[in-house]
Amino acid sequence: MKTTIQLLAVLTLALVAACSKPSPPLKPVDVDYYTCTMHPFVHADAPGKCPVCGMELVPVRKSEGAPPSASPSETKTSAHREFVVPVERQQQIGVTYAKIERRPLRKEIRAVGTVEPDLQKHWAFVARADGYVQELIVASAGQIVEKDEPLLSIYSPDLATTTRELVMLLKMRDDARTPASRETPQRLITAAEARLQQWNITPDQIAELEKSRTPTEVITLRSPFRGVVQELPAHQGVAVKIGDHLVDVADLSTVWVWAEYYESELAGLQSGQRVSVTSKSFPDAAFEGTVAVVNPFVDQTKRTSRVRIDIPNPEFKLRPGMYADVALSLDAGERLAIPVSAVMPTGERNIAFVDKGNGRIEPRDLKLAGQFGDLYAVESGLSEGERVIASANFLIDSEAKVQGALADFHQH
Repeated sequence: MKTTIQLLAVLTLALVAACSKPSPPLKPVDVDYYTCTMHPFVHADAPGKCPVCGMELVPVRKSEGAPPSASPSETKTSAHREFVVPVERQQQIGVTYAKIERRPLRKEIRAVGTVEPDLQKHWAFVARADGYVQELIVASAGQIVEKDEPLLSIYSPDLATTTRELVMLLKMRDDARTPASRETPQRLITAAEARLQQWNITPDQIAELEKSRTPTEVITLRSPFRGVVQELPAHQGVAVKIGDHLVDVADLSTVWVWAEYYESELAGLQSGQRVSVTSKSFPDAAFEGTVAVVNPFVDQTKRTSRVRIDIPNPEFKLRPGMYADVALSLDAGERLAIPVSAVMPTGERNIAFVDKGNGRIEPRDLKLAGQFGDLYAVESGLSEGERVIASANFLIDSEAKVQGALADFHQH
């Protein structure tokens, strides 16, 4: 009997203690449960802290139905996909925002190239008559020569014969008394002059020969332009035959830079574009050039195509064989722009989170039109003036997945 009385007393005290505990706060009617954005498996019926990491729990709203004012189309496209992250919570996780605006977009494409001489301003002298190198007037390759400056001289017996013949024909023409008798010598004079020009005798040298009436047996090769001696295989006193390589002269007042661009970059390249070129040899100088040729053939191994850039080089600073850094700016005009940090790539899609106000956020599927520095050009998915989340996107993405806001994206 005593034991029964004691048991009843204990039960009475337990009931009194239970009734004296404060009841948990009532859950709002539109909240399904509370969870942690970092640990979505945590479900709680009341707000509080995550038992795993200690972060504040966030509410997960019930998804049934739409606000009374929403139209059927809004119910499907907006309410179904919108989710809520309280403004206080956004501040805690470091959310920042960016406004969608139209901006002038430019993209810079960089490449590495090599300097080469302009082949249209390169002259290779070969022997056009048998003979001997009488004198090397230029000493070595690398020497700068002016226009018409003598390079070397060749003794040629054939030249001696032809110049004596020319002097004799000139005398015959001068001694002729009738126009008819002058025709034959004049025809032979023209043929002798053409033969001399084929031997690299310049018109000025021929005119001087006709004026002095003194035969010569030496061919003097002169530079056709101001340039640099590139090669000098000839040696003084050595016999040469027709076709032997004697000397090369390169005009470096304009040089070519051959740069390689990936096939994904070729669409933005075209002839006439301005290009800036720098070289480590002249770190404080920038050389302006123009795209001259975009090679249509793509290297099957490197997936690149060569582009020729013409660069004025009056001081001969850029030298063949140098490496050059090439920077080309592409102007895309004024476009809707979004910061790169505001775009969440998912593999198949690019998503931005649009701030709708009062903690409401809507994920949008974007169609982008290329990257320009730290901005993307937006082709569709956003409108001018809208505000997007520009940082802490991964945490917002976690919130969206917890609340099922991205279900539509993963179903397609």
